[in-house]
Amino acid sequence: MPIVSTMTTTDLLDVVPPFITQGSSAMVRLLELPPGDPGIAPHRHSGPVFGYVLEGEILFELEGEAPGPIEAGQAFWEPGGEVIHYTIANLLADRTSRLVVVMLCAPGVEMITMVGAEELAAKESRRIRPPDTSGD
Repeated sequence: MPIVSTMTTTDLLDVVPPFITQGSSAMVRLLELPPGDPGIAPHRHSGPVFGYVLEGEILFELEGEAPGPIEAGQAFWEPGGEVIHYTIANLLADRTSRLVVVMLCAPGVEMITMVGAEELAAKESRRIRPPDTSGD
């Protein structure tokens, strides 16, 4: 008797990633950001990163893109390489936010490289800040 599946599928993200270097490896990580956690300092990844927020809400900011929230059930990606990843912070003050990321690591390059103050200053014009709404 054949087994009949009732599985459903939902497309969460459909992007064309940049070129993937021969010999790259994949890494899957579960990230857990405690309540209000600001995440790590500006950095870059050696290859593209694909993620899915399992629970909570994060603030995500990449070079050249406006920062914005990503909620549970939403997927995201970043190209890696020279693009600075400014922020991945927990927007919730009372709950942990959890996400799964799949990172493609270029051969011989660390997955995460911290970005120094000199480079941040040189690339400041590429950072898109949210509008100031404190006076509203």
